[in-house]
Amino acid sequence: MMEHEQVNDRCVALSTQCTKMTGRVLAKMMQAYLKEMREPKVKRGKQSLASLKKQGADLADIEISGDNIGSFKKIAREYNVDYALKKDTSLEPPKWVVFFKAKDDKSLESAFKKYVRVTLKQKAPRESILAKLNRFKELARSAPQKIIERIKDVVR
Repeated sequence: MMEHEQVNDRCVALSTQCTKMTGRVLAKMMQAYLKEMREPKVKRGKQSLASLKKQGADLADIEISGDNIGSFKKIAREYNVDYALKKDTSLEPPKWVVFFKAKDDKSLESAFKKYVRVTLKQKAPRESILAKLNRFKELARSAPQKIIERIKDVVR
C-alpha cells in the first residue's frame, strides 16, 4: 500500500493540443516539464510583498512620494530591481514604501543613484524663457560697439 501512495504522489499531468499524439510530441512535452522543474520561474520587477519575501533575499525599503512612483518604476525595470510597493495611508498625503531586492548591490546602488539624480533634477527650479531672453538682451547691450557692428555686417 505504501508503494501505491508514492506512485500517486509522483504522478504528473501533462496536457497539450494536437491532432495526432506522437512519441516526439510526448518527448518534447516531458523535456519542457523537466526543464521547468529544474529552473523554477522567479518573478521579476514589480510584485507583491509576499512573493518578494518568498524569494528569501534580504529586503530593504525606502519611502517615496506619489508623484515619483512612475520614474522609480522605469528605473527599476532598467536595472532589473525586484520591488514591491505598499501605500501608507496613515499619513496625509499618503506615502509609498518601496521594498526591493536586486541580484547584486552594484545594480541596486546605481539604480538609486539614478533615481536620486532624476528626482533632484525634477525639483530644481528652471529659469523661464523670458528671464533667459532678458538676460541675453542685457548681455547684448553691454557688448562693445565694435562687436555689434561686426554682427550686423554678418547678418546683412
